[in-house]
Amino acid sequence: MKVLALSGSLRAASINSALLRAAARLAPPEVSVTVFTGLGDLPLFNPDLDASYPEPVASLFFQVAQADALLIASPEYAHGVTGTIKNTLDWLVGFEPFANKPVAVLNASPRAYHADAALRETLRTMAAVLIEPASVTLPLLGAKLDEDGMVSSPGVAAAIREALVALYDAVVLHKLASNASFPIR
Repeated sequence: MKVLALSGSLRAASINSALLRAAARLAPPEVSVTVFTGLGDLPLFNPDLDASYPEPVASLFFQVAQADALLIASPEYAHGVTGTIKNTLDWLVGFEPFANKPVAVLNASPRAYHADAALRETLRTMAAVLIEPASVTLPLLGAKLDEDGMVSSPGVAAAIREALVALYDAVVLHKLASNASFPIR
C-alpha cells in the first residue's frame, strides 16, 4: 500500500515533518510511506491556473493519484491550519482522485486541537474518507524528540505503527467495499 505523507510545516526542524519521516521508517512491510517535499514549491492556489498546472501542482496531483491513502501532520498557527496545508488542500479541492481517498491525521500536540478539528472538517468537506482509528494525537511538543528519538521511543513508535496498521486495514476494507478491481500496492 502506498501512503503519501504531507506536512503542513515548511520549517527544517519541524516536529510534524519529523513525525512523518519517523512514520516512513516505522511502517510495516506492506506499507510504503513517502513524504512529499514539494509543498513549499506550490504557488498560491489560483483557479485561473486550471488550464495549465505549474509543475509543482502536477507533481502533487500525480503523487496523490498514485497513493492509496494520505497521511497528514500539520501544526496549529493562531488556532487554525497553516497556510501551507490550506494551500495544498485548496489545490486538491477539485482534483477528482482526491475524493474518497482514505486520509489519516497525525497531531503532534494535544494543544493543537483547533487546527486538528479544522483540518478534519476541511477533509470531510472535500469528501476524504477520514480514518479515525489511524488519526492520533501524540504528545510530542516539548518532548524534545527528533525523528530518531521518535523511532527509538517505545511508546511513540508503537503509536505510530498502530496508526499505520489501522490505516492499512481501513484501506483494504475501503477497496473491498468499493469493489475496486486493482490490487493493494
